[in-house]
Amino acid sequence: MAQRLGLELNDYGFCKTEEFSPLRTSKPGIYVCGAFQGPKDIPETVAQASAAVAGASAFLSDVRGTLTKKKDYPAEIDVKEQEPRIGVFVCHCGINIGGVVSVPEVREYAKTLEGVAYVDENLYTCSQDTQEKIKKAIQENQLNRVVVASCSPRTHEPLFQETIRETGLNKYLFEMTNIRDQCSWVHMHQPEEATQKAKDLLRMAVARSKLLEPLREPLVEVIKRGLVLGGGLSGMRAALELARQGFDCALVEKEAELGGNLRHIYSTIDGNDPQELLRNTVKEVLENRRIQVFTKTELKVLGGYVGNFKSLLSTNGTEKEFEHGVVIVAVGAKESTPVEYLYGQDRRVITQKELEEKIALHGEEINRCRNIVMIQCVGSRTPERPNCSRICCSVAVKNALKVKEKNPNAKLTILYRDIRTYGLMERYYTQARNAGVEFIQYELDAKPGLRVEGGSLKLRVRDRILGEEIDLQPDLVVLASAIVPYENVALAKMLKVPLTADGFFLEAHMKLRPVDFATDGIFLAGLAHFPKTISESISQADAAAARATAAIAKGYVSVLPTISAVDQTRCVGCGLCELLCPFSAIRVIETEKGSKAETIAASCKGCGICASSCPQKAVTILHFSDEELTAQIEALFASGEKEAA
Repeated sequence: MAQRLGLELNDYGFCKTEEFSPLRTSKPGIYVCGAFQGPKDIPETVAQASAAVAGASAFLSDVRGTLTKKKDYPAEIDVKEQEPRIGVFVCHCGINIGGVVSVPEVREYAKTLEGVAYVDENLYTCSQDTQEKIKKAIQENQLNRVVVASCSPRTHEPLFQETIRETGLNKYLFEMTNIRDQCSWVHMHQPEEATQKAKDLLRMAVARSKLLEPLREPLVEVIKRGLVLGGGLSGMRAALELARQGFDCALVEKEAELGGNLRHIYSTIDGNDPQELLRNTVKEVLENRRIQVFTKTELKVLGGYVGNFKSLLSTNGTEKEFEHGVVIVAVGAKESTPVEYLYGQDRRVITQKELEEKIALHGEEINRCRNIVMIQCVGSRTPERPNCSRICCSVAVKNALKVKEKNPNAKLTILYRDIRTYGLMERYYTQARNAGVEFIQYELDAKPGLRVEGGSLKLRVRDRILGEEIDLQPDLVVLASAIVPYENVALAKMLKVPLTADGFFLEAHMKLRPVDFATDGIFLAGLAHFPKTISESISQADAAAARATAAIAKGYVSVLPTISAVDQTRCVGCGLCELLCPFSAIRVIETEKGSKAETIAASCKGCGICASSCPQKAVTILHFSDEELTAQIEALFASGEKEAA
């Protein structure tokens, strides 16, 4: 493939890219993402996919939409006066379902359910051939509801909804039940019970489908501008990418200068110059007419919803209102301050960040050191902070190689619990060993002991491999302290987005939506998410910009109709729903008939808090009405049937 495309490969056979341009191949106009670029997990693969789209689509920003053709759908069939005619399609999912559940038995059972007019079983219901079979079955049997018993609605429901819409049925006349994740996978050693449970799940889905009603997806106009929070590398990169896509944006930084953590990084493990990257990026941002830079500025208030946000920015006490359609959160993280190993008490104990500055700016101090010890996992992977800070091992190896380069005679020892120079960085671990860097493994319950004795530093550590105590007398001790988030609670509440237990921002879905938040129109990049390398931060910043562009490029967004609806004849305007809504998606307004609640469609997530708390039962979640859910529950305990497994 590389030969056909004219691409260079690296020494390991992966696509060759530059550290600061991780998606650009050696051939202009061709971008790479995923495992062909290097070993990686699904979240980074998905983020890189969006980032590659950003790179390619930037070239097309001036002509975006000029060749777009609107898909024509047949007129929707009016099913209001029709008796339910339900089509049921049961999936084998290869052996995922069929290897446990007796799919033919479930198929035959489906034929006995009231309202079912057609039943079929398929090896893979999501295949293109089966989609055509579903369309044909709908037309030949005048079906007005469709139920698919297969895998996860999260991944496949949109596909089936699109299929039935192409036949003239409203997409919300579709119901899906998960007999894989919730049945065959969790009962793989109980085939008979799993088959019975599949029948129960299917019976419930059919009962609910009888009550489904057509819904309309409202369109909301958007403001084609973005707001980027954080002026570090990720924030600057995201702002530049939005500008390349043809959109104006505001870049908000609380410090007096742009750059964030990049201002304190002087080299990378691959040997590149972050300071040159910093200078070039800041210059590019400041010279871009589409980017409005706010330094010494904080976000005070954020209101609105996807496509129509309104922010209040405060700069030295002066407030300014800014309207925008999307938000990118790139507020970064920081190196924690160690509370052990005499840090802050002895100037010979420093952090890796401080060592890097010494190597770059005060090399003579490093040249005088004869014995340097680095201690890894300081404040990470402990009961108090269980997460790995992820990049500490590569930073330690990088700095160790730099020290050896400046002072080859220095004895350098790294005390570690596990070395995690993941991916292609593993070669630098080998280089460090070959350069004479010693690695000693220790355990959490036997941490190194550091003391001052006779004016000298004394360190004792138990070598896990040798099973012996080793005494060292370092001139310098370097701590790999944990990377921790800033105080994000207030910002998270303002944005109505969640945080992890450690205080980092939490994405909508680790693997499927690694740069999105559950709140539409707000995206995530960089260290605010979790510790990552410069290359990974660049990829995620580009990905966030691509996702943000997708949200505003059309000039409108379609809003899911599975939201709350208020029956104002029942509503008494008590305001309980407005008080409880976590998304500020419902409000009480004054009408001719008094105070009444109304839903802000673009903000509503259909969580149901308002419906469950309303004392007047005036609020309904469309597509999840009380009647539909009650029908499912009653079907579960229908007479003559076993209870669900």
